[in-house]
Amino acid sequence: MTQTLDQAVTTAGYYPALATTVLRGAIGDESVRGHFVHAETTFDDREVRRHMTVLVITDTRLLRVHMDDGAGHVPGGGHEASATVETTALTAIRNTAMTHVVHEPERFRAGDLPSELVLAVGGSVHSRLDLEPANCGDENCEADHGYTGNLTSDDILVRVSLIADGADSIRALQDFAGALQRAIGARG
Repeated sequence: MTQTLDQAVTTAGYYPALATTVLRGAIGDESVRGHFVHAETTFDDREVRRHMTVLVITDTRLLRVHMDDGAGHVPGGGHEASATVETTALTAIRNTAMTHVVHEPERFRAGDLPSELVLAVGGSVHSRLDLEPANCGDENCEADHGYTGNLTSDDILVRVSLIADGADSIRALQDFAGALQRAIGARG
């Protein structure tokens, strides 16, 4: 794992020893061709939760490590964190899309950073199946027509904001998206 990835994980400050251990296990002996680290905090009525997503491009794969924390499942309500590793072969990535959001576009000048960036990567290993009873259109029909449904890929989505995450995070996501596009385009 490159020093810059180690530094980004340490700077994020979200259980760096756990994150580094999980990342090293996922990366194995491959080289890191690009990475992006995004830590965020969310608030609801009862608790503050932290999350971290790390995207890593290796020679053959896109890794997504997502970490969450929260109340534990042990008696006494101890604290715990979970880290999930999702691996997608670069050859399985169907597309990428980068949405640039600009507040007050009339003031935007060449070289300015967007207010927000959203990166979507198609080819995720997760899909969602939504089923519902099928019908023939006859309101009086009582026959079983089986089910109909949609299979939807859950793409990888990462959103950063200039206000919340800063200019360095916007630039880092731009750089990562460029590296990913080159990696999936180079497979010829």
